[in-house]
Amino acid sequence: MTLTLYQYFGSGQLQVAGFMSGKGTNLVKIIEHEEKLKRERGKSPYHVAVIFSDNHQSKASEIGARFGVPVFVYDLEGFCARKGVSVKDMNAREKFETECVKVLSQFGVSVAAYAGYMRKATPVFVNSFMGINVHPADLTIKREDGKPKYRGDHAVLDAINAGETEIRSTTHLVAEKVDCGGILMVSAPVHVVQPIRENLVEKEADKYQDALKQVGDWVIFPKTLEYMADGRFSHSCGRLYFDNQPIPNGIRCNNFKLNLNTSKLTL
Repeated sequence: MTLTLYQYFGSGQLQVAGFMSGKGTNLVKIIEHEEKLKRERGKSPYHVAVIFSDNHQSKASEIGARFGVPVFVYDLEGFCARKGVSVKDMNAREKFETECVKVLSQFGVSVAAYAGYMRKATPVFVNSFMGINVHPADLTIKREDGKPKYRGDHAVLDAINAGETEIRSTTHLVAEKVDCGGILMVSAPVHVVQPIRENLVEKEADKYQDALKQVGDWVIFPKTLEYMADGRFSHSCGRLYFDNQPIPNGIRCNNFKLNLNTSKLTL
């Protein structure tokens, strides 16, 4: 039997917690898309009910004030310091996340949107909420062992160094293994001009990653939540479907192009 991912959440509007650690630009786009859907439909199928941040230096409070969304900030480093342990201590991290879940659950959230949340989730978060993440790489590109080739924080730089001529973003389900959950959407490409001089690679990688946010993250992350809330994603026997069609490599988008010289997104 095929079950829509939305059916996990019961009836009514899909309640989302926005997870962030820094500037939160992805979360801003998610909330702006929610407001756009309200204008177009009269009601958005999803709602960012609360913003969660793991540190007081993030822009969470500013974003919450701007859009009228409740904010929950719980400092992970401070929590671990009080326990006398490192932030890498996974037992402490699980206790931290358990306390976070108690607070976030009061907002009725079912989905966590990992919008620039820079911590690896423990099984506590993974099993408490359906997590959706966006990653700045095409996760359908695999290594010989079958794992995604471009994982981690330096995915754009790694792809450029490997000679890739285009880069994409991917939305996927959050699993215990980083960047290895089921693929939902793969963005339109940003084309990379190769070769890049060795002394310019890191600088160019930053430029391309900024471009990828516009073509990739800011387009497919909000749309993924919209489609999920509309019941268009489903699963059966560990396989994902979109509009009842199997999507072993997610939905692939090819209708956007970005001119790096003008930074204008065009159809």
